[in-house]
Amino acid sequence: MMLYLISLLCGVLFGLGLIVSGMINPAKVLNFLDVTGQWDPTLGLVFMGALAVAMPLYQWGLRRHSQPVAAEDFKVPKGRSVTLSLIGGSALFGIGWGLAGFCPGPGITSLASLLPGSIVFVIGLFAGAIAYRFLLAR
Repeated sequence: MMLYLISLLCGVLFGLGLIVSGMINPAKVLNFLDVTGQWDPTLGLVFMGALAVAMPLYQWGLRRHSQPVAAEDFKVPKGRSVTLSLIGGSALFGIGWGLAGFCPGPGITSLASLLPGSIVFVIGLFAGAIAYRFLLAR
């Protein structure tokens, strides 16, 4: 039960951060990607701020604690190999992000606005996840 409460709290905090930073607005994201037009560096600043907070806390947590508070172990990637599926998935993610101006977190958070673009994006997100599960997952 504690894991679900912590997960809910983290999700709400993340969603609030997305709203406050304006990252649920696809135009803001698309303007960040438009380096030859109306370039908006805000997304890069949000990324740098997130890394500045997360990296030291992540390292501190790994050093200080042998086990997470609400899980059996830390989920740290073990492999460092770059595979064809990793490259393909990254490219697909980037293309979708560039076309829609959403990635999954902001897309789901933007559902609160009930804008048609948000609804279409989330439907496509879940359709893609279901298609992957049934067609490509091993």
